[in-house]
Amino acid sequence: MLIKEKYPLTPQRVRHRGSYYVARLLAGMSLFLFCSWTNAAYADTFISQSYTTTGTLPQDSIVSLQNDSTNQVVAAENNNADNILGVIVNPTNASLSLSSSNANQVQVATSGTLDVLLSDINGPVSKGDFITASPISGVGMKATGNVRVVGVAQSNLTNTNGTKQTYTDKSGHKQSVLIGELPVLVNVSYFYKQPDKTLIPSAVQSIADALAGKSVSTVPILISSGIFIVTLIAVESIIYSMIHSSIISVGRNPMSQSAIYRDLVQLSALVLVVIAGSFVSIYLVLTKL
Repeated sequence: MLIKEKYPLTPQRVRHRGSYYVARLLAGMSLFLFCSWTNAAYADTFISQSYTTTGTLPQDSIVSLQNDSTNQVVAAENNNADNILGVIVNPTNASLSLSSSNANQVQVATSGTLDVLLSDINGPVSKGDFITASPISGVGMKATGNVRVVGVAQSNLTNTNGTKQTYTDKSGHKQSVLIGELPVLVNVSYFYKQPDKTLIPSAVQSIADALAGKSVSTVPILISSGIFIVTLIAVESIIYSMIHSSIISVGRNPMSQSAIYRDLVQLSALVLVVIAGSFVSIYLVLTKL
């Protein structure tokens, strides 16, 4: 038994359905393109604010607030990294620019994806690296320690987007560095370096670093720990033997107390020498290896 469709397909209905699905497809593509354009447009928008300065600050350079000031900026360097504020921008590129009537103004942005002057003075800059101030005024570098940062690099610094330049360090030596402009997601915050995963507990590592006055690697700490354990066993053995022999001597000859005291003093001096020698050995291992 054949069942007839209530609305059988006809050439007109086929064309109608085809037009309907094509219209839906075009509407979806239009919506996708509109959302992509909107996201791209808003990703590059930022707000800038005017600050005064006493010098010439190039565009895309990192700036810090002047000490004891809330409206004056200077080029960011290592010595003022704790006051990093933002990046010098062109006010015509900002979606909103706030200005004042003061002279010698520069526009500073504190958020957004902005081009920033960077260098490889502290190692190659890769996408995802945190950026802080460098010894070069206004130029950023990769953050490797606990420090205030201006943001996160969004691409790699290579020879294609940077140029080799020479600068003179504080000791008067000329250094060659790669300097270029990279997009940075500007968001001023603090960067805390994650401790390296080692066999050494953090408390022991801190004590070793404090004794040596520098960061100590794993091998010297292990050697120093071995020296400390051997010294501890030796001192305990000497003290035990000293107490044990004194008790036996007093039990056998109560009149030999003066000799026992003399032996105690000598053994105590030996313990101090062993401890002093172990500390000297540990210090030399931590500082020289």
